[in-house]
Amino acid sequence: MSQKVVITVAGIGAEVTRQQQPNLPLLADEVGEEYRRAHAAGAAIAHIHGRRPDGTPTQDRDTFRAYSAAIRARCPIIQQFSTGGAVGMSVDERIDALELRPEMATLTLGTCNFGDDVFENSLPTIRRILARIRELAITEELEIFDDGMLATADRLFAEGRLAAPAHFDFVLGVPGAAAATAETLVHFARSIPKGCTWSVAGIGRHQTAMAALAIAMGGHVRVGFEDNIYYSKGVLASSNAQLVERVVRIAREIGREPASVDEARQILRLPVAA
Repeated sequence: MSQKVVITVAGIGAEVTRQQQPNLPLLADEVGEEYRRAHAAGAAIAHIHGRRPDGTPTQDRDTFRAYSAAIRARCPIIQQFSTGGAVGMSVDERIDALELRPEMATLTLGTCNFGDDVFENSLPTIRRILARIRELAITEELEIFDDGMLATADRLFAEGRLAAPAHFDFVLGVPGAAAATAETLVHFARSIPKGCTWSVAGIGRHQTAMAALAIAMGGHVRVGFEDNIYYSKGVLASSNAQLVERVVRIAREIGREPASVDEARQILRLPVAA
């Protein structure tokens, strides 16, 4: 078990609205401040989606450039760009911001139902996104929403397109994908290649329970408004930092400290930042 726990904060997302969560950051300065507070609370990785000022999801390079600069001016948190974007976006849209060369980018390894929609990730789509990630020397985080995506990971390892050790994120509790249960998390954690690292993102009311279980199992965690807007039943979280602070308290109760940015780079085997 790694003594330090790497905390990722997914503070924006593509679906949550200001009507649902009034504290959702949308403008660059808001995003920068939100991630600064989350980093101060213990987060080492910022998972980033783009939004226009009206809240519309976008993968526009200029939006990500403004977000990235606002975050970098305030804290040294590792920046991880989403290539999932929003349901219905083209592959070209989803990879546009990668030109900014963040340290990390997500790669979802399959298609799944996503509520009433379908999140499409065919093998050609996956291979194209992965090729662009590799061309730009970015480190991928492999997003797993259901069991079939683990099989796709195995196939990409066998093809030599992926190499262990890699970092996985298990997204559990999405309506239409894998359930957020202890059995699912244990199965997923046992199914990845030896030496790989993993985190879990529990959706909605499952966020805290999945985070606590992952911490106890030696894994890492993702929290934030993208996955859950509530602090407790019916009570909206005041900030992403509040959600980070809670998992820090849980981790410390069982003897695990939050990893610093430099420690997270070592744990995830990221290249040393220039």
